[in-house]
Amino acid sequence: MAGKEFIIGADLLYDGRIKTRRKSIVVHGNKIVEVSSKNYKSDVSGVVTPAFIDPHSHIGMERQGEPAGESEVDDTLNAFTPLHNPVNSIYFDDRAFSEAVDFGVLYSCVLPGSSNILGGQAMVIRNFSPNRKSAVIRECGVKMALGYNPRAATTWKGKRPSTRMGTTALLENYFLEILRKEEQARIKKEQAVLDLSGPKNQQHLTLIQRAYDIALSTEQWAVFKLLKGEISAKVHVHKADDALYLIDMKQRFNITVTAEHACDICDVDIFNALAKNNIPIVYGPVGSFDYKVELKNASYKNAASLMQSNADFGLMTDHPVILAHHLRDSLKYFLIHGMTPEDAISLITRKNAAILGIDDCLGTLEPGKLASLIVWGTDPFHLGAFPLLIMAEGSIVRDGR
Repeated sequence: MAGKEFIIGADLLYDGRIKTRRKSIVVHGNKIVEVSSKNYKSDVSGVVTPAFIDPHSHIGMERQGEPAGESEVDDTLNAFTPLHNPVNSIYFDDRAFSEAVDFGVLYSCVLPGSSNILGGQAMVIRNFSPNRKSAVIRECGVKMALGYNPRAATTWKGKRPSTRMGTTALLENYFLEILRKEEQARIKKEQAVLDLSGPKNQQHLTLIQRAYDIALSTEQWAVFKLLKGEISAKVHVHKADDALYLIDMKQRFNITVTAEHACDICDVDIFNALAKNNIPIVYGPVGSFDYKVELKNASYKNAASLMQSNADFGLMTDHPVILAHHLRDSLKYFLIHGMTPEDAISLITRKNAAILGIDDCLGTLEPGKLASLIVWGTDPFHLGAFPLLIMAEGSIVRDGR
């Protein structure tokens, strides 16, 4: 479509923020260049929404039609594996990708599982990419875990906790050791620079900087980025007490975090505490089977408490816990409790994009954003709604016209 305009007539437009009618969306190349009330001749028309974004997924790592032993969600190597990149464990021929795209879920934040305390990187990928070469949008932090999962991996390699207090002790010691080593290296560097007599020799300064750089291992430098506030941690947390510990940890180490899941929390005050401490929630999966004690209070009814709070939140599938292409279906629990359709669409578009830090290019339909959108033949909240056309960054990837 390079050099050619494509015009979409939105009889009803959910733009990621509000709901409007009779709009024209003009696409040039891979970008939206105009959204207006002008009555252009359209190439396709229908109900239009932004592409959906799944902010917490293991798609391609635990794959459709393969035995559980082939899963690559968790690595048993160590409790702390911050350099693990989930893209290196994705098979892009997993049919879950094509089925996600069929229902407009064009982007996923893929991350390691929760059996390691610090499991690796979180990467936003294109579900419509044929392979890894063009898949990655950007890194969006590291995965961490509290609660039951890390203490359930006691037979795995490395030092492992068997209790929640063991998890927090190992984590805090890990952070403190990195901070101590960095501080010692920084002091030595500053003293070495002061000790240089006469004009500063660039070669000596380079050697001093190199000595500082290698004071921490590559793994430790990766975590130091978190401790410096350069990246955030996506933290698996379900129960209220673990959420309150997450707040304490954020304050103590001055790190940026999101609360991933939070399904067992049923108290508005806990959600408000997360909000007060600027911790967004990536909520879900909603409607899955609750197979462990830390989910004994989990219920679709908890969505009401979340909505009543001041929390900033988006919605996940945790694929394959809920299949990626069911992301839109999970919105029903919020509609049941009174959320407007436009706010519901915003949960899996604008809100998810903002939490992931990709709202500069995705999440809403407006000039300058990537042209990733869905044209529906009927309102997407109809039980049988199915995309009429799907556009991914200016290219039509599904066409049912």
